Amino acid sequence: MKKNVLAGLLCLAIGMTATAQKLDKFGADLGKKSLMGKEIRVPYTDLTSYFGFIKPGGKPDEVKGGKKMYYIYVWIPVAAPEVGIRMISPVPEGMTPTDKDYVSADFKANSTDTKSYFDTWITFERAEGIFKIEDVAAKAKTATWTKIETNDDSSEMPAQPSGSKYNSLMRITSDTSNPTKSLVMGLYRIGFTTYKTGEVQGSFLAQLGAPIKLPGVSVAVKPEDILANKR
Repeated sequence: MKKNVLAGLLCLAIGMTATAQKLDKFGADLGKKSLMGKEIRVPYTDLTSYFGFIKPGGKPDEVKGGKKMYYIYVWIPVAAPEVGIRMISPVPEGMTPTDKDYVSADFKANSTDTKSYFDTWITFERAEGIFKIEDVAAKAKTATWTKIETNDDSSEMPAQPSGSKYNSLMRITSDTSNPTKSLVMGLYRIGFTTYKTGEVQGSFLAQLGAPIKLPGVSVAVKPEDILANKR
């Protein structure tokens, strides 16, 4: 009897672990419906993925509030009614980049490391005064950045290997009457660090979703690469 109970618990634990590491489709707030108490979202039409890896002791782009901040720059080519940003660490086992995804050299070099991860904390900001993709390289580093949204932990995201739901997700609906919430064409950046002061290390997957096609979207960890990475 005890053996049967233990076997059942083991199967349950394995099943929970497998479920916890599965990243579901990224659904939008736009058109969200409630069915029998459950929220139903249509997946984003446009999804841009970035696979990255931060090596132990990696130099951050900035130290802000005592935390090491890293940035992923994003050129959004058209005004969007909504965008969603989510980040998961580590990259779930079994998820591999496609030829449509952005993949860092450090991720390629450390793709076998599926154990290192960090407690994600993300921000989304817009650069003021940059209206042409050709101006990004020259103006990004001196631009004024407007914070649009931040997120620490999301209950929608899978649990990390620790069992804690410390991955991040945010959705922003454009509000043209509010400059800080207006999703106009321009340069944006996803900032990320760890919630607690300390090292950011391990693999991660960052995704930008939109309910409309974003032709000409570009993603880079250096502003000077935005123009070259345009798709």
